[in-house]
Amino acid sequence: MDMQGLFAARIGGRAFGTSTEIYKFEKIKRAKAAARAARPDVELLDFGVGEPDQPAPPAVREALKRAVDDPANRGYADNGIPAFKEAAARYMETFFGVRGLDPAAEITHSIGSKSALAMLPLCFIDPGDVSIVTSPGYPVLATHTLYLGGTVHKVPLTPANGFRPDLASIPAHVARRAKLFYVNYPNNPTGAAPDEEFFDRLIAFARQHNILIVQDAAYATLVYGRAPLSILSRPGGKETAIELHSMSKSYNMTGWRLGFVAGAPRIVQAFAEVKDNCDSGQFKAIQLAACAGIADRAVSDAIRDRYEGRLRKLVEALRAAGFDARMPGGTFYLYVKAPAGAKDVAFRSAEDASQHLIREHAISTVPWDDAGAHLRFSATFESRGDADDDRVIAELARRLAAAELRW
Repeated sequence: MDMQGLFAARIGGRAFGTSTEIYKFEKIKRAKAAARAARPDVELLDFGVGEPDQPAPPAVREALKRAVDDPANRGYADNGIPAFKEAAARYMETFFGVRGLDPAAEITHSIGSKSALAMLPLCFIDPGDVSIVTSPGYPVLATHTLYLGGTVHKVPLTPANGFRPDLASIPAHVARRAKLFYVNYPNNPTGAAPDEEFFDRLIAFARQHNILIVQDAAYATLVYGRAPLSILSRPGGKETAIELHSMSKSYNMTGWRLGFVAGAPRIVQAFAEVKDNCDSGQFKAIQLAACAGIADRAVSDAIRDRYEGRLRKLVEALRAAGFDARMPGGTFYLYVKAPAGAKDVAFRSAEDASQHLIREHAISTVPWDDAGAHLRFSATFESRGDADDDRVIAELARRLAAAELRW
């Protein structure tokens, strides 16, 4: 059987599975394994993990335990239960002041943001259409645009623009063909947060060119020194954008696979129709568990405050080692310019710097070379409890000093 001849061109066709290229996260995984094998007695300081290090809030876990035993929660959830949609509407009003969302028509749940981003191109992209995406960024919407025969236009996020897309740099011919514009604020990996002026400019751009904004708000409540902001709260936002929210980051529910999309009824209807042909909904008990915490400001604020405290300590440690680190506007990430070398070693890229720090100093970070060489440090590192955070960060500072980084 000619198995290779069966694979679709979109995933490589006959070349599928034969590439020797190693994805950067696999390189990180291998480097960490090598570091542990070489020095099993040395603690690996892992600042590369992009998921919460704490369990979901107690109220959410207790609600799940009760819901699991309720026979009413068996069976398919399809496009979501009313209780979760209503809780999502309360969350949008509580945190972002977005009032009057119709839970039945303007909100529907998703099995996490990743699946929502994969499905949205199915609603809009035909061969030859364009999706505009920010770079660096989460690749799922772009990947599925390419699967469907569309084109992806990347807009770099640089310090000069405050890690926001330069709308004036987008060529007119790209804007004419574009249907989707993917943004993610607060932003992974840069930590940039949105403000009213940025969202208003984005909305005006979308109106001018008839483009739907896809605002991935996975870190929406993790903002520092400012109030959380939804693009749907801005004039014209509901008419030009669909916003994706997730329980993973803000509520420590990574792996529970639950989120929702909100926006204009016809857009939500299109997503729901495609979704209905892709999955049968998230387990009702998980949706009910989320209802116990999603609109509780105290729960979310406690999680945010913990990350803010860790980030401030990380900033201090990184600055002492020569990094130009400063508090992000949001997320739990610090995105910093990568060093040029260490002692007698020169780095050609952020990936080189990352590999050196893992293998030589047992410090794991995530490199980004998409728009300049940067490293991402996450405040989701593991410790033996909150009281142990200072020890971990002090050890990070000691190892970075020993690395003798050059800039």
